[in-house]
Amino acid sequence: MPQITIDYSDTMENAFDRAGFARALHEATVEIAAAKPEACKTQFRPSTYTVSGYEDPETRGHAVVHVTIGLLAGRGDETKAKLTETVLELLREHVADAAFTLHASVEIRDLDPSYRKFDR
Repeated sequence: MPQITIDYSDTMENAFDRAGFARALHEATVEIAAAKPEACKTQFRPSTYTVSGYEDPETRGHAVVHVTIGLLAGRGDETKAKLTETVLELLREHVADAAFTLHASVEIRDLDPSYRKFDR
């Protein structure tokens, strides 16, 4: 915990400072949601095919980034909202202006009570 997944269009590959974003995201999650630094784990999953509205996907004029953060239950709505707004601001800072329209979103959810993990 937290389990962080970032799905993004490969269109933004060269415009997205993933390492800087992950570091800042982990720091924000520790500060705002009281997570432990060593517990923050992030997976980046590029998508090779993004479609927006009726646009021809081959024009590659749009990029999507969606951040999902799974936290153990117990954080209030105010904490989740603050973290969500912070993540959106971090995306603004870590995705450079480029020749695409960026669609960014964040979801923070409680992990199911069945959640378990192990480290080796």
